[in-house]
Amino acid sequence: MLTRGNRITRGTDYRAVVRGGARCAGSHTVTHVVSTSEHRPPRFGFIVSKHVGGAVVRNTVRRRLKAICAEALPDVRLGADVVIRALPTAATADFSSLRAEVIRCLERKAAL
Repeated sequence: MLTRGNRITRGTDYRAVVRGGARCAGSHTVTHVVSTSEHRPPRFGFIVSKHVGGAVVRNTVRRRLKAICAEALPDVRLGADVVIRALPTAATADFSSLRAEVIRCLERKAAL
């Protein structure tokens, strides 16, 4: 899983990435990427609202997204901040389609 150093934890950081980041939309997620010049590990944040489903479904989607990002972590550029917003269709999507979509967005927005 993602260590604390690889997570976005402050609301101001979430807002900065969502408002100022490059955006890539898919059918299950919207990915925002900001590349900073800081020499630190990449950080990830996840937004899974109640529109996705109940608590069990939201946590399942969040765990899947965390696993995908942990797998892609070695390839993500240093200093990158990534926020992934899950759309309601993410609740019924299988892991492979979620993975393909997130990796595609990371590649398109030059985080990889």
